[in-house]
Amino acid sequence: LNIKSIAFILLYIDQKSKKKLKNYQITNNFLFLKKNNYDKMKIMKILAKNKKAYFDYEILEKFEAGIVLTGNEVKSIRAGRMSLVSSFVILKNEEVFLINASIPPYQPKNVPAEYEPIKTRKLLLKKSEIKHLIGKSKQKGLTLIPLKVYTDKRNIKIEFAVGRGKKKFDKREKIKKQDIEREMRKALKYKF
Repeated sequence: LNIKSIAFILLYIDQKSKKKLKNYQITNNFLFLKKNNYDKMKIMKILAKNKKAYFDYEILEKFEAGIVLTGNEVKSIRAGRMSLVSSFVILKNEEVFLINASIPPYQPKNVPAEYEPIKTRKLLLKKSEIKHLIGKSKQKGLTLIPLKVYTDKRNIKIEFAVGRGKKKFDKREKIKKQDIEREMRKALKYKF
């Protein structure tokens, strides 16, 4: 795919949904980002999502980082076998690590003896971003939560966020709001 064909695909999606594309469009686990009227585009395939993160946490700021992986882990992630459930990001000695992310083996019968599906994996960030995160992590009540893993050209990247845990009543309000919106959409759908 070249840039022009992607632009036409996005325009087709735009005409079909009759909504204006603002910054991105997600279709079939692909995320299309547009910059300056389709002249520079990134296509990212989303490999794993942490769906509970948006429900359990209020997202304040997002970061993108690379992950240090072995060949087996890369193949397994590209096959879509990674899980971010109950995983989190920590800072140790001015380095950033991903904890409790599960990456099962690519070929279960051909696994190296030292392979561990759940282990600590180092994240790659710039020093300025790490210093900013150190300052944020010292604030009370803020945590680092992984949101999604995706490909950026050939590289596998992770998006994580600085977030604050939601209280129970915040979650209930969100559920009520979603129910009301769903009922409104159903009513509008059957009205016409």
